[in-house]
Amino acid sequence: MKNYHISLIRHGRTDANDRHLYIGTTDYPLNDAGRNELIDKLDRFVYPKVQRVYTSPLLRCTETAEILFPDRERVDAEEFSELHFGVFEGKTAEELIHDPDYREWLKGGMDAKPPQGESVAELCVRTFRGLHRILLEMMDEELNHCAVITHSGVIANALACFGLPKLDPKQIHVAAGDGFEIQINPQMWQQSQAFEILGQIPFLPEESDQF
Repeated sequence: MKNYHISLIRHGRTDANDRHLYIGTTDYPLNDAGRNELIDKLDRFVYPKVQRVYTSPLLRCTETAEILFPDRERVDAEEFSELHFGVFEGKTAEELIHDPDYREWLKGGMDAKPPQGESVAELCVRTFRGLHRILLEMMDEELNHCAVITHSGVIANALACFGLPKLDPKQIHVAAGDGFEIQINPQMWQQSQAFEILGQIPFLPEESDQF
């Protein structure tokens, strides 16, 4: 059975990222440094050639898609929005460190969630729905390779929840404009809800023919 490739790519930097704020649903655009960093990566590295780009609807993702894939069809995909941080939204770890709700949340667990926010389990459920929808559309429309412009938390938890080999999300670091290449086999996805992690992107020019 045919395999399908998806490039999971983190958006570029924003002022909130530079200030180390928790931002999930807050709609920050890219800052000048973030835009310039993406343009520099386009000059120095090679991104996969994709047929369609799905994006989290937040500005930092749609603007990243415009820079990295200016000539590709773009489709909003709310399933790939960042984790909702609830009352922690817009605050730093330093500001929250004495908050008992924050300290409890830091203990982790799939069902832990900020007050008025979202758990990792809930994030993984909607990420699964998003990947499943994309896979069906790729099969129906005979697309071989698509990109998803999303957020670091979404990528890390998608790899941890569904990726092979198994990875610890706390050990997955995704820099702005970077990401991972995954391969979905429809039979394995249907039977095991799992995909294969192929490697990190973008590539050096001499590596660009590997996917």
